[in-house]
Amino acid sequence: MAIREFRMPDVGEGLTEADILTWYVKPGDPVVDGQVVCEIETAKAAVELPVPFDGVVREIGFPEGTTVDVGAVIISVDTAGPAGAGASAPAAVPAVTAAPAVTAVTETAAETADEPARPERRPVLVGYGVVESSAKRRPRKPANGTSPGGRGPAAGPRPLAKPPVRKLAKDLGVDLTVVRPSGGGGTITRADVHAAAVVDIGTREIVDRPAAPPAVLPDAREVRVPIKGVRKATAAAMVGSAFTAPHVTEFVTFDITRTMKLVEELKSDKDMAGLRVNPLLLIAKAVLVAVKRNPDINAAWDEAAQEIVLKQYVNLGIAAATPRGLIVPNIKDAHAQTLPELSASLGELVSTAREGKTTPAAMQGGTLTLTNVGVFGVDTGTPILNPGEAAILAVGTIKLQPWLHKGKVKARQVTTLALSFDHRLVDGELGSKFLADTAAILEQPKRLITWA
Repeated sequence: MAIREFRMPDVGEGLTEADILTWYVKPGDPVVDGQVVCEIETAKAAVELPVPFDGVVREIGFPEGTTVDVGAVIISVDTAGPAGAGASAPAAVPAVTAAPAVTAVTETAAETADEPARPERRPVLVGYGVVESSAKRRPRKPANGTSPGGRGPAAGPRPLAKPPVRKLAKDLGVDLTVVRPSGGGGTITRADVHAAAVVDIGTREIVDRPAAPPAVLPDAREVRVPIKGVRKATAAAMVGSAFTAPHVTEFVTFDITRTMKLVEELKSDKDMAGLRVNPLLLIAKAVLVAVKRNPDINAAWDEAAQEIVLKQYVNLGIAAATPRGLIVPNIKDAHAQTLPELSASLGELVSTAREGKTTPAAMQGGTLTLTNVGVFGVDTGTPILNPGEAAILAVGTIKLQPWLHKGKVKARQVTTLALSFDHRLVDGELGSKFLADTAAILEQPKRLITWA
């Protein structure tokens, strides 16, 4: 017997722990190098963990829902088992590695001394590091009830669903094996999960959760939800930001009718074909032009060095609400992008966030944030700064209101912008000019050209 242990890897970004969301294997299952064995959630994002060797799962270190420290053994594999002895492998897919602060894979003394030397491997994490070798995708269990390679009966085919959908099903207590899929290729969608969910939460039966009590009791008057992952990190960051940076918030309400008309015109423009055009796109572009006119708004406070860091680039953060909580990925070097490029970047950012695939790197290095509270029907708000940034702009709902236009009261599209800024970095004049410029551009969108 040759037992190898796979430890929770260090994913970088100063993270020291992760929550185990889903196990894709159980003791006795064969695994191959590069096969995804579980999904974890860090304080930054959810990622899948592939195992870096072949063999048979001997032991699962922690149940789903457990918070695990970096370096802890999460799974042990008998590499002398059938999979380690040369079982057939599925098609290869790229694997990427993460530079760990601790050794994520260890071998026990039971391994033989005459085993052929193998190149040093580092733990792999989807979305990190550089490609070192080709790896193999974990085999899907066929519908005929046999395990991969014909090695005996299997537990049945695993339902096809993306990680966010699996998380939703887990939260709602829905068994994916009984959900009727409506997506392409037999994939279960969020709508399928909602359709299968039991309306009365008190009648739900929580199963396969030996490490935690039921989330809701039939006669419960209160529900307690553990604070973990993204929500835990967001809470800590917001408290730190609110009580570290002196916040000031200013507001401006204005007529955005001309910008809304331009949005409609751009939807039929051949240069924007295939791209998503909406008000947020032009608001983001207006912010970038306003930053160019007021560059000192794009700064950070370095407490340790007692310096103000003026950024010569704009990594534009876009606050996104996801099933795991609020995240703020950013568009790198947004200031250098054309309108079509910015549209493509926004579309990719939003779709990735909705799928729960935003990487920690995508949420690092932001310089200024845009949050659209208007999608929830909210007129305005006082947003809290994303830590390390000098300003955040909240966009309220856009709606028809009576407005004085060319000497007459007419129904016009009106919205309110709210700018919160760090008063250590941004004084009232700079904050007011930046906010007024953004509104002026959106009121007269031709300024996107004349002021750029």
